[in-house]
Amino acid sequence: MTFPKGYRVFTLAAVIVALGAGIVEYTRTESIWQSAGAVAAGLIAMAVVGIAVSLPGLTPQGLVLGGLFVLAGILTWTATERPGIIWAVLAVEVVVFAVWAWPWLRSLRSLPRLGAAWLGLAYWFFGVLGALFVAHWKVAGQRVAYAGVFTLAVLAIIALNTVRKRRGGDLSIGIAAALLIGIAALLLVGSGSLFDSVHAIPDNASAKVMTDRFWGGPGLYFHPNSLAGFMAAAAIRIGYDRAMLWWQRLGVAALAALVLSVCQSRTGFVFFTAAAVVYLATVLWKRYEDVDRRWPAIATPFVVIALVMTLGGGSGWVLKDRFADNPGDVTSGRTDTWRQVWVDWKHAGWAEKTFGDARTSRAVVERLDDGNPVAGPRRQLNTDNAAVGAFRRGGVLGAAAFLLGLALLLWHAIRRRRNGALPAAWFVIGALAVVPTIATEDWLIGGTNGAIWLLLAAGEARTLLHREEPAEAAPPDGLTSALGYPSMS
Repeated sequence: MTFPKGYRVFTLAAVIVALGAGIVEYTRTESIWQSAGAVAAGLIAMAVVGIAVSLPGLTPQGLVLGGLFVLAGILTWTATERPGIIWAVLAVEVVVFAVWAWPWLRSLRSLPRLGAAWLGLAYWFFGVLGALFVAHWKVAGQRVAYAGVFTLAVLAIIALNTVRKRRGGDLSIGIAAALLIGIAALLLVGSGSLFDSVHAIPDNASAKVMTDRFWGGPGLYFHPNSLAGFMAAAAIRIGYDRAMLWWQRLGVAALAALVLSVCQSRTGFVFFTAAAVVYLATVLWKRYEDVDRRWPAIATPFVVIALVMTLGGGSGWVLKDRFADNPGDVTSGRTDTWRQVWVDWKHAGWAEKTFGDARTSRAVVERLDDGNPVAGPRRQLNTDNAAVGAFRRGGVLGAAAFLLGLALLLWHAIRRRRNGALPAAWFVIGALAVVPTIATEDWLIGGTNGAIWLLLAAGEARTLLHREEPAEAAPPDGLTSALGYPSMS
């Protein structure tokens, strides 16, 4: 078989990068085995990049949208002590999204129709009002900035699906590619400890008790739960789309087995497992024509689950107590955080009860039993529950908006369009599978680490708003031709 020049160049680059990772590890440890492991991890990382840039229908708009969110999410853990870097990325997002979202007012009219908008945007606006009512001007200003960034992101998605001259194809493909590239970057920088029992970790209290979980490597860290969530979301978008090539779908499945195992994320595992169950339901219910009903495709996600539970050690960490000082709590202390949210709400004034906690821009939670000394300093905790998070950030109105948004998202995922067409199978599977993760993660309400929310928003917008163009005006087949790959259409 003769491969185009682009494949040969990419393969050579992949080998060079992998060897570079091995050399770096050898200079650090002087161990041939550690160096060999780093080379293997580097090859895996570059293979993931190869899958990402060769996806059929990949477009620059989707890749940039997803890439900016992935970068901002990773930086929330990498640059925790340097918020200016994160704000710089958000500033770039504002410029890019504002250009793509034009005409803003036209796109704004479609915003309330999207469940994702109610899930990921409403609580910011309620939170601004709550901060203004209690005269926390700085918090109000920061929330205006956050609300502006994420609203422009959704407006850009709407415009790229509805404005004829600026349509961006299926944006969810580019977002999935960005998720894969983010995972590849973390695998590459963490290549030295990917296959070790003790992994490189960032310098913070949460990480110090989780050295057995993969975080990335020096200069680029990400929480294992979020990393596993990225993996599950990418696997859903690519693995359950028949338009993807068989080796891309199989490669993503193999990557999912690896990432879920090294991250030891219960929530990521639940997300992936729920998707497999929903997929099986769509196979049995012969309503969806774009579902792959071949036996290898049906078996693949369940093989991944079996591998994670056996070779990946899932039987040991799925019900593991993360913290020795809180035995028997499989939520890893989350219940204490949710209890504190309720206590804070009961003691708040009417403004914060209605519009959300206004003490910090992201409405983080502080409690005495956070693992730090009683004298402090207190850790700033996320709610790690999308429903509780919306309630904390937006008060009673935020909770109501969350329920409305969830209902709209699920309704758009299961109902037929006016022309009789059904939503894409991957969107149906993703929207339903993400529901169990509400209990232990904030993924569904977006924010700086909102790439999974963005993927669902792109799927919902395409389902609800996209109008097909004539064949002669169809968007180009993404980045593949520019990189020397053949057309996948």
